[in-house]
Amino acid sequence: MKLKPKTKKAIVFMVIGFLIIFIVIAFVKNNSQVYKSIDTKGKLLVHFIDVGQGDSILLMADNKTLLIDTGPNSKKNEFLDYLKSTGITKLDYIIATHPHEDHIGNMSYVIQKYDIGKFYAPKITSTTDSYNSMVKALNKKSKKITVSKGGMSFKLGSDVLCEILAPNNSSYDNLNNYSVVLKVTFKDTSFLLTGDAEKESEDEILSQKYILKADVLKLGHHGSSTSTTPDFLQSVDPKIAIASCGINNSYGHPNDEIINLLTENNIHLFRTDLDKTIILESDGKIIKRK
Repeated sequence: MKLKPKTKKAIVFMVIGFLIIFIVIAFVKNNSQVYKSIDTKGKLLVHFIDVGQGDSILLMADNKTLLIDTGPNSKKNEFLDYLKSTGITKLDYIIATHPHEDHIGNMSYVIQKYDIGKFYAPKITSTTDSYNSMVKALNKKSKKITVSKGGMSFKLGSDVLCEILAPNNSSYDNLNNYSVVLKVTFKDTSFLLTGDAEKESEDEILSQKYILKADVLKLGHHGSSTSTTPDFLQSVDPKIAIASCGINNSYGHPNDEIINLLTENNIHLFRTDLDKTIILESDGKIIKRK
C-alpha cells in the first residue's frame, strides 16, 4: 500500500520526536550517573584543576563542596566545563584567596551560575577588574564576604576541619601576601593550600606557632622562588607537593631551586602543566591519586 505524503511526513516527525526524547533521556541519565559517581561520604576528594597559569582547587567531602579560586579568564570554558562534569549544583563554601586575575578570573561567573553558600576573602581594597566583577556578582545575589584572617575555622561536612592560617596582618605591599592559606584536616590526613603566599606571609605563619605538618603542600605562588622557604617546607614536611602552573609559562614556574629543594627532601611533585588535573583522594588514613 502506498503511503500518502502527509502520512509519510507524520511518520518522519514521529521518528524524529522519539530520537529527541531518547537523546534527552540518555543525557539526563548520563549526568545523573556522573553525579552519583562522586558520592563523597566517608572520604575527601581534592581536585587541583588544570587552569593553565593559575590556581583552582575543588574539595568535596561528606557531599559538601569548597571551591578555592577559579583560575584565569582565559581558561573560562575549560574551568566551567570541569565544574559541570562533577555534577555539582551548589558550592557550600568559596574562598577567593586574593584579587589577582589568575586566581579569581572566573569567580563572577561561578557566583552567577551556582547556588553558593559562605564566601571567604581577605579584607582588601583592590581595583583589579576581576575583583570588582566578583564584588558586583556577590552584590547582585545579596551575598556578603566573610573576611578571612588567621585563626578562623569551619567544617566541611562532619569530619573535615578547615583552618585559616593566613593572612595574619591587615596590610601588605604585595597582594600575594594577602592570600588565604588553608589547612584541611581529614582524620589522619592533611593538606596545606597556600594560594600565592610568599616569604613574608610564610614567616608570619611560622611565628604564630600553628601546627603546619601536612601530607600535601600546594606550593605558594605556583612554585616560585618567592615562596616555599626551607624553614617553611621543613615545618610542613609534606610527602607530596603540587605546583599549579601553565605549560611553558614565561615565569619559569615551578622554579628550579624549589624543584631541587623538594627532591632533596624526597617530596613527590605533581605539576598541572605536566600532569593536568590532579585528583587526590583521602579515606582519612591514606591519600592516593585517582
